Amino acid sequence: MRRVLLASSLAALTIGGSACVVNVDRQGYIEHDEKRFDADGVADLHLDTFAGNIEVRSWDRPEIVVDVEKRGADKAAVARIEVAANRSGNRIEVTARHNGPRGGFVGLGAMSSPAARLIVTVPRKTDLVARTNDGSLLVERVEGRLDIRTNDGRIHAIETAGELLADTSDGSMELEDVAGRVDVRTSDGSLRVSGTPSQLRAETGDGSVVVRIRRGAEMTDDWLVTTGDGSISVELPDGFNADIEADPGSDGRTRNDLALVNVSGGTREQRLLRGRSGSGGHLFRLRTGDGTIRLTKY
Repeated sequence: MRRVLLASSLAALTIGGSACVVNVDRQGYIEHDEKRFDADGVADLHLDTFAGNIEVRSWDRPEIVVDVEKRGADKAAVARIEVAANRSGNRIEVTARHNGPRGGFVGLGAMSSPAARLIVTVPRKTDLVARTNDGSLLVERVEGRLDIRTNDGRIHAIETAGELLADTSDGSMELEDVAGRVDVRTSDGSLRVSGTPSQLRAETGDGSVVVRIRRGAEMTDDWLVTTGDGSISVELPDGFNADIEADPGSDGRTRNDLALVNVSGGTREQRLLRGRSGSGGHLFRLRTGDGTIRLTKY
């Protein structure tokens, strides 16, 4: 298939620069629309797309670059994707909307619908709100208040710090080396969390949960890890202080390999296990509707 590349520069906007690149290939018609913003302080960035993945990564420049990859069957289909960019002080908003019917097109042997993928680069310290109705979310090496949600898609966070709020109605979550407050939920999907959170709430309606707490983590509030249907595996480091309560439900069991003190329960007759790790402290609750809970040393 013939490939056509067109590049043009548009007049500078008060909110930042904008550029457009068009690409026609086997994936249909693709058009890139770039928005740039200065970010001298901590920006409050809001991203929203009707469909498509959102990827946010940090760099060491005081600038935000949002590359909107608009995709459709042809030029007319992509023309119905509208990108709005606004700025008011430190608040920056980039929104991709679709006007008209969203008929599918054939791309790479499969049926696809119009979409607007957001590929974003930000300073490491950035507050972020990201929304997609249909697509995955990736946030990598960003510090701040991070609020990311998708109605249908996977969520992946890497080396985030500050406050992480994440929600997906249908998809798995993988959170690697996260720190600070972590509050995450999926209605259907597995959860994997590692790092040094100070607050932790991790919930899935249906799926397994794996939590690996690294050395240096300290609880500043009660923690909760729960699944409606699935196993829970928790690894804790030496010297971790918490009061632990593990409830495997009516049909599950708890396997404890930690050196807990003041242990009660954890038997076939009394499934709810309670014990103290280190010198104790805040309550760390583990609950599953149906599955095994495993406590091991990190």
